[in-house]
Amino acid sequence: MKPLKKGVLIGRVAARTGVAVSAIRFYEEAGLVTAGRNSGGQRVFEMSDIRRISFIIIAQKLGFSLKQIRAQLDSLPNKRTPTLKDWEKISRSFSADIDARIEALTKLRDNLTGCIGCGCLSLKKCALYNQDDKAAKNGPGPRYLLGDRA
Repeated sequence: MKPLKKGVLIGRVAARTGVAVSAIRFYEEAGLVTAGRNSGGQRVFEMSDIRRISFIIIAQKLGFSLKQIRAQLDSLPNKRTPTLKDWEKISRSFSADIDARIEALTKLRDNLTGCIGCGCLSLKKCALYNQDDKAAKNGPGPRYLLGDRA
């Protein structure tokens, strides 16, 4: 652990981010954040760690794995506060994945009430779009939501 005399105690980081102290310790063990110790041996974080933890929270809510998140955080400097350019770099790397998710969610929203090519044939529309479950020839699952054309 890096030595540090000033900074933010783990309780304040937890209160500000809404993340349990135990989760912050887990993030530290996983190498996502790094704490120093004050003269009393308490964990002390940099103010910029509040942003790192906030980023972790949002990225997890968007479905990114801790492995993906760590890969991005590893590109940030540990010894200085990340700059706007540092965060822009991460944003660019996640943009393609986020755009693909938005496209998939939009497709799901727009097509869920129609035939999705799953083979259940329970909607009248299925008789038109997936007669005799012809979508099955392309594989299992909701073929039309996976990108196949009706």
